[in-house]
Amino acid sequence: YLGAAAGAEFIADIFLCPLEACRIRSVSDPSFASSLPGVAARLVKEEGVVRGFYSGFGPILFKQIPYTMAKFAVQGRAAESIYGSLGKKPAECGALINTGVSLSSGVVAGVVSAVISHPADTLLSKVNKAGAGGDGSIPSRMMNITKETGVAKLCTQGL
Repeated sequence: YLGAAAGAEFIADIFLCPLEACRIRSVSDPSFASSLPGVAARLVKEEGVVRGFYSGFGPILFKQIPYTMAKFAVQGRAAESIYGSLGKKPAECGALINTGVSLSSGVVAGVVSAVISHPADTLLSKVNKAGAGGDGSIPSRMMNITKETGVAKLCTQGL
């Protein structure tokens, strides 16, 4: 169950990473290009496909995989707890109650997942900014950013 969520998220991140790199670059430097395709073309031209689109692949994996796994696990457990407190099974409830349980457990899962994935989200935002972490490999840039920012600030900044 959790392994399937992690595997599916890994594959999805291969496709998500270039879009996320373009989005972060366009937000952090609005003058970089006037459109998303323009940002993508300039990134490839100036940094190449790997550095331009996939410099944030490690952080995106460290963000999205725990987020997805936590979301599935917490939502399932929260829904079970809610139904347990009601003393009913989902099949015994109407559409309104089932929808309420789904929404409630989804909110709880979303909050927990966001907190779990926050440090990697902060790192992802920083690694995709031009010049962040200096030169070198992606892992060395990530380490430089972590050292510059500090682990505590990386975990709490923007929560």
